[in-house]
Amino acid sequence: MPATRLLLLSGLTVLAACPVQVYAAFDNTRFDNVAVYWGQNSYGATHSDTANFQKTLSTYCQDNAIDVIPIAFITTFFSTGGLPSLNLANTCNPVDNATFPGTNLANCASLASDIQFCQSKGKLVTLSLGGAGGGVGFTGDSQGQAFADTIWNLFLGGSSSTRPFGSAVLDGVDLDIEGGSGTGYAAFVNQIRSHAAGASKKYYITAAPQCVFPDASLGTVLNTASFDAVYVQFYNNPCGLQNFNSASNWDFGLWDAWARTTSPNPNVKIYIGAPASSTAAGGGYQAIGTLSSIAVQMRESFPSFGGVMLWDASQAFANGRYDLAIKNALAGAGGTGFTFPACAAPAFAAGSNYPGGSQVSFGGYVWQAKWFASAQPANNPNSDWSAISACTGSGASPTSSSSAPGSSPSAGSCAGVPAWTSTAVFTGGQQATFSGHLWTAKWWTQGDTPGGSAGVWTDDGACASTKGGISAAAAAATVGHAPVASTVEGKVSPSATAVAHPPATQTGTGSSSTAKADEQHTNVKRSRIFRA
Repeated sequence: MPATRLLLLSGLTVLAACPVQVYAAFDNTRFDNVAVYWGQNSYGATHSDTANFQKTLSTYCQDNAIDVIPIAFITTFFSTGGLPSLNLANTCNPVDNATFPGTNLANCASLASDIQFCQSKGKLVTLSLGGAGGGVGFTGDSQGQAFADTIWNLFLGGSSSTRPFGSAVLDGVDLDIEGGSGTGYAAFVNQIRSHAAGASKKYYITAAPQCVFPDASLGTVLNTASFDAVYVQFYNNPCGLQNFNSASNWDFGLWDAWARTTSPNPNVKIYIGAPASSTAAGGGYQAIGTLSSIAVQMRESFPSFGGVMLWDASQAFANGRYDLAIKNALAGAGGTGFTFPACAAPAFAAGSNYPGGSQVSFGGYVWQAKWFASAQPANNPNSDWSAISACTGSGASPTSSSSAPGSSPSAGSCAGVPAWTSTAVFTGGQQATFSGHLWTAKWWTQGDTPGGSAGVWTDDGACASTKGGISAAAAAATVGHAPVASTVEGKVSPSATAVAHPPATQTGTGSSSTAKADEQHTNVKRSRIFRA
């Protein structure tokens, strides 16, 4: 933000004629950092108007909107001559630019002044390895360590006659590994850490896993090596931003628990990774107002929250300075300090049954039931519960809304509740009347008779009267209900207003719903197009 600087001359205070920009050094402990990838000209991959194509790096460092710029990508680890290959699309690549003799490594020394300019503004400029479709991976730890030596000497604090960015010294590395195993990556990270231990400045190591937990490629690496920040890709996946309102999909709580209890660095920061426009990714883009609301809510709910990551700079600038808008939203929520919310939900009661959408307090979190739940809440992807906020306190006394197994249901009113029909679809927590009783669906169901062998329904007791009830079709149109699910990449994904969806894929053809089972989300990769 612009600030007025006071100049002290000969003991007199003189007001500067013009406001100046004050740039603070990067602070990884803050909650309002914005990281934006640069290098792939994502806008140019889907548009023909060259005016909005990727600009020079320094263009994106003129104000305080962006704090970290990962340069993307090192696309191949071991190319011609044993050195890596660097592809920065329309800015610098091994086809249109000169390469170092005997290698496929582009000489991008012209970027040195831009990198140094951005660093002078208090921004981190790091090197991202991988991307979708990159020729990456190691055969073992020794190869990972050797490659770390190469990266250190070519781009970081080491020395070499082959320096792609000339005299510029980058501030760290980012692992955007979207395929293959995690073999050798922990050794790579540890070797970079070893080099940096005796350096004159701090070097940062980050990663950009998919939101599906644990990440298929980096899961074990994140558990064994120390990272400063993790840019979780909440897009192109069922757990993406488009399903923020679905407890069975949105899993920021899993990442918070990992950061605070499993990560070798308990101070690691978790970022919400988001597309910077509707053409930046296959799914997950949100209007800036929606993203701002989600980001602020996560900032106020989880102490590990660090900010927002965007893909990419060209898309953000063409989309009305999407980067600046999210920065302003985060700054407005406060960049420092975290106050744990109170555990306001009732305390979890062992032996109780909870309909989908129920909230309880347990183990320092507020949890929401993904569907019918009775098991103890746990931070793992197969739990019946999703952590929706960290909290402090023990929670209120359990309410009577849950019932212990084997207890006799009491009579109640069925007024306004739809009658069950074999063709209607019900999601976890929705109610229906049948044979004079009120029933609550444990999870997604269609065609399963209440009280039948499928065990999908909980008997809430005899109804005093069904007069005034509404039809199942009318209930389907009621705001807040989502009886019809749509398939996304082979998975059932509820609408934006759904509370929960079934724990296993449903066909929607009238067949019996499957029993509640462990669920593993499909790991859907993001597409990043290299454009020369």
